[in-house]
Amino acid sequence: MSRRLSLAPPPWLAHALRAQRGPVPWSAVTRGALSGGPLLLAAVLAGRTSLGVLAAIAAMLAGINDRPGSRRASVERLGGPALAGAAGLLVGTYGGQSVGAVALTLLFTGLGLVAGGVSAIGPVASSAGTQLLVGTAVGAGMPLPDSGWQQALAFLAGAGWLLALRLVLPTPGSLAGDFRFDGEREAVAGVYEAIAALLDAVAGPDAIARRAALTAALDHAQDALAGPRLRRYASSSAERRLHAQYAAALPLAEAATALAWAGEPVPERSSEGPRRLAAAVRENSHTGPLPAPTRSVPALRALDDALLHAAEVFDRGKGGHLHTRRRGARDLVRTAFGSAGREYGLRVALCFGASAAVAQALHQARWYGQHEHWYWLPATSVFLVKPDLGPLASRVLSRAAGTVLGALVFAGFAAVLPRPEGLIALVAVSGALIPVATRHFAAQTAVVTVLVLALVMVGGEPQASASRIGETLLACAIVLIVGHLPIPGQRAGGVRARLAAASDAAHAYLVHVLGEADAPRIGTAGTPSDHRATRWTLRREAYRTLAEARTAVSLTAHELPALARHAEGADEVAALLEQLVDTTTACAVHLDDTGRLSARHTERLRALLDELAGHQRNIGLPVLPDVPRAV
Repeated sequence: MSRRLSLAPPPWLAHALRAQRGPVPWSAVTRGALSGGPLLLAAVLAGRTSLGVLAAIAAMLAGINDRPGSRRASVERLGGPALAGAAGLLVGTYGGQSVGAVALTLLFTGLGLVAGGVSAIGPVASSAGTQLLVGTAVGAGMPLPDSGWQQALAFLAGAGWLLALRLVLPTPGSLAGDFRFDGEREAVAGVYEAIAALLDAVAGPDAIARRAALTAALDHAQDALAGPRLRRYASSSAERRLHAQYAAALPLAEAATALAWAGEPVPERSSEGPRRLAAAVRENSHTGPLPAPTRSVPALRALDDALLHAAEVFDRGKGGHLHTRRRGARDLVRTAFGSAGREYGLRVALCFGASAAVAQALHQARWYGQHEHWYWLPATSVFLVKPDLGPLASRVLSRAAGTVLGALVFAGFAAVLPRPEGLIALVAVSGALIPVATRHFAAQTAVVTVLVLALVMVGGEPQASASRIGETLLACAIVLIVGHLPIPGQRAGGVRARLAAASDAAHAYLVHVLGEADAPRIGTAGTPSDHRATRWTLRREAYRTLAEARTAVSLTAHELPALARHAEGADEVAALLEQLVDTTTACAVHLDDTGRLSARHTERLRALLDELAGHQRNIGLPVLPDVPRAV
C-alpha cells in the first residue's frame, strides 16, 4: 500500500512562512520617518556624529515597540525599555573600560540571567530586558569617544524624541473629542465591534474564534485605559466617560459569550445594538435608539438589560471600572523567579554570555579584520533567544534570511549613495518601514540590518555587510545549540507556568460564580452589585491568563520536535480550560436570571472538571481544588 505524501509544511516551517496582515499604520510610519534620520542629521551638523548614532539606535528600538494603542500607554511601553537601555549603556561602557574579557563575560552572563527572568513578567518587561542587554553590549563594544553618561543621555534623547512624536502628532480619529484619547476610543469601540461579531457568529463555525477575538479586544482596551495620566487633572470627564463605556461592555460581552456557549441561533438584529454603541464611541456622540433583542431565553434577556444599561451609561458618562487585578511587587518577583523566569533566564544568560565570550575571542584573534563589531554577536543573540518573536526555529530562519537580504540590499545602496546625506536618508526610510516590517521577523530583520549598517558607515567605518552576515549566522548557531540544551528542572516551564496561572484564575472565577447562587443580587444584569463587579474582575483575569497560556502553547507547538514534545498535552488542557471558563460565564448569566443552575449547566461542569483533572495529571500540572457541590 502506497503512503500518501503530505504537502503541508511542518509546524516550525509553517510559522516561519506566516506573516501578520492588516492596514498600513501610517501614523507610525510617519513617526518612524521623523525619528532616527532627523536626529542623525542634527548630530552630524553639530559635529557629534557618535551621539547621533546612539540616538538613532534608541529611536529604532522604540520604533519596534511603537505598536497600536493609546498615547498614555505608550509612555510605559516606550519609556520603560528606553530607561533600561540607557542603564545598560552605562553598565556596559564602564564595565568594558574597567574589567577584562573574562570578567566582562561573567558580567554579561549575570545580567542575562536577571534580564531573562524579568522578561517573563510581561511584554514591557521583556522589551526592557532586551534593551538592557543590547545597551550593555553596545556600551562595552562600540568604540565611541563619548563618556558613558553622554551615551546614556543620547540614548534617552533618541527614544524620548519618538515618544514625543507619539504623544504630539495627530492620528486618524483624533479629532473626535479629546485629542489625547483617540487610542482609548478606538480600543473601546473595538470591544463593541467584537461583541457584535460574536453575536453574528453564534451557532456558527466561527463562534470560538470570535470569542477569542473578543478577549483580545477586551485585553487591548484594558491596557489602553490603564496608561498613566499625562497631567494630573487633565480631561478627567473624558477619561471617566471612556472608563464607563468600557465597563458597560462587560455585561454585554458576558451575555454574548453565554449565547455562543448555548449554540442556538439568535435574531440578526441582536448585533445591531453593539455596533451602534461602537459608532457612538468612535464619534464621541450619543447612541440614539438601540434595537432591543427578543427576551426569550436568559442570555437574551441579559443582553437586552445590558444594552439598556449601556445606553444609560453613554448618556451619563459617569462611573466605570477597569475590573482588572493589579499585581503587586511580590507577584512580579514570584513570576520572575518562578519556573518560567528561571528557564528563560538560564537560556538568556547562556546565550548572552557565550556570545560575548566567542565574540571577544574572535576579536582578540583579529578574525574581525579592521572592524570592531564584536558587540553585534551578543546583541543579535538577545533578539534571537526571545520567545516573544516566535518559535526558536522560526526565529533563526527569519533572522538569517532577513540579515542576508538586508546586507545585500545595503551593499547595493552603499555603492551608489552619497555620504553621509544619502545614508542619512536611508536611515529615515528604514525608520519609516519598521512599523510595517514588524509583521514578520524576517522583514523586520532586513530593515533593521539596512538601518544599522547605514549607521555604522555614517559613524566613519567601512562597509560591513559581510561581517554582519557572518556574525548573525554564528549567533543563530549559538542560540540553536543553547535552545536545545537540557536545563535543570522541568522543560517547557513557561507553558506550564502559564497553564497553572490560567487554571488558578479559572478556579477562582468558577468558585465565585457558584457562590453567587446563595448571594443576594441587586438590580439588572447591567447594574454592578459588589458580587458582579468582583465576578467581572475574575472573568477578565480568567480570560486574560487563558489567552496568555494559549499563546505560549501555540509557540511551543511550532518548535522543532525535540522541543515541542515537552509540551505535549498542553493544548488539550488549554482547550478544556477555555470551555470551563465559557461554561462558567453561561452559568453566571443563567444564575442572574433564574437563581439556580439548570441540569445542562451542572452536567457540563462535572464533565469538564473530570476531563480536565485527567489531562492535568498527564502533563504534571496540579489538579484544580474541589469546587462547591452545587456542581
